[in-house]
Amino acid sequence: MSPSGLCKRIIPCLDVSGGRTVKGLKFQNLRDVGDPVELGIAYQEQGADELMFLDISATHEERATVFDLVKNVALHLSIPFTVGGGIATLDDVRKLLDCGADKVSINSAAVKRPELVGEIASHCGSQCCVVAIDAKMLTPGKWQVMVRGGREATGIDALAWAKECYERGAGEILLTSFDADGTQAGFDLPMVDAFANALPIPVIASGGARDPQSFVDVFNLAAADAALAASIFHDNLYTISDVKNTLSQAGIQVRIC
Repeated sequence: MSPSGLCKRIIPCLDVSGGRTVKGLKFQNLRDVGDPVELGIAYQEQGADELMFLDISATHEERATVFDLVKNVALHLSIPFTVGGGIATLDDVRKLLDCGADKVSINSAAVKRPELVGEIASHCGSQCCVVAIDAKMLTPGKWQVMVRGGREATGIDALAWAKECYERGAGEILLTSFDADGTQAGFDLPMVDAFANALPIPVIASGGARDPQSFVDVFNLAAADAALAASIFHDNLYTISDVKNTLSQAGIQVRIC
């Protein structure tokens, strides 16, 4: 759990496929929502604390992350920028950091070869190693890890995997609820709370953001350190400023631009 007094972070997510930002429902039925560079700039101006860039088709198509696009996005940003998708080796990580990424997010590759977490932490620092976990509920209080963009169930206990990642050196966990993703039904509070209270590193809640109040809930009722969203920002339902103003009014510390 993060120390009290630290500002909670709001992180817009750019799911990218074929060089365009896309969004779907439970990882399926993707639709085009815009240019990643233009969206990144807009979100930074709205007051985003960080930006998440996930090349969601990279692992499935077994190709590397689009380094040129990453470099182009990073050139226009002054806020921290995390990149994930198709990262399989320490060399991939180094290339992304050279392109301007501040952190990398690994998922399928870490499940396949857990040693990768420790390699990144040892050579690049834990602060830039984010492990993304796509978790699907099996029974109340128990979740399994999904990989390959949500296409494949692993049978691995998600909370046990998160603890292992911390022990191997991960600096943050990006926790996405497979069941809530894209639904705008609110964050999966029981899941986020279970992970946030079990781990000594920051947990970024992802999946299901509905409105500014849902961010209040995930911070007050589920102890998340940061919250990530895509649909509500991409569809212009709310701005990041809307969310932060609501959080501030609720007494939750955020950075106001």
